[in-house]
Amino acid sequence: MLESDGAGERLENPLALESQICFALAVASRGVIGAYRSVLEPIHLTHPQYLVMLALWQHEKLTMREIAGLLRLEPATVSPLIKRLEALDYVTKTRSDHDERIVEVTLTPTGLNLRKTAEAIPGTMMDKLGMDVDGVRELHAVMQQIIASVDAAEATEAGAG
Repeated sequence: MLESDGAGERLENPLALESQICFALAVASRGVIGAYRSVLEPIHLTHPQYLVMLALWQHEKLTMREIAGLLRLEPATVSPLIKRLEALDYVTKTRSDHDERIVEVTLTPTGLNLRKTAEAIPGTMMDKLGMDVDGVRELHAVMQQIIASVDAAEATEAGAG
């Protein structure tokens, strides 16, 4: 599939589906998120809700806007996730004492206790995906590089536009 042009490697067919990073990332993402489903169902979480809970287990109390920023989602996307977590008694929403336009999200005792159960999830997922700690760290580093590159490109485009 690859042929050398003397200066490095190039693709024989640059539009081949299997050579597209977007395709590989999309398939991997769907597969990994799908693999989480059976692990998260017993604790009544979807993958996006799990991400919200991870943010709250790390920070304890966050505003809706902070959650959206951490998860790189629109605030309007976060709102229904929080409502569902509230219905499960995992989180509670309150208006800020300083500015009632700001909605703060805090873990309930139930949500805080759920962390103990959730601590087994990363190990379960490594087993499910056939990865060890070093493999996860390596993959994470590559993904962080991709995210940083995308952020830098978006910042450059925003500055040019």
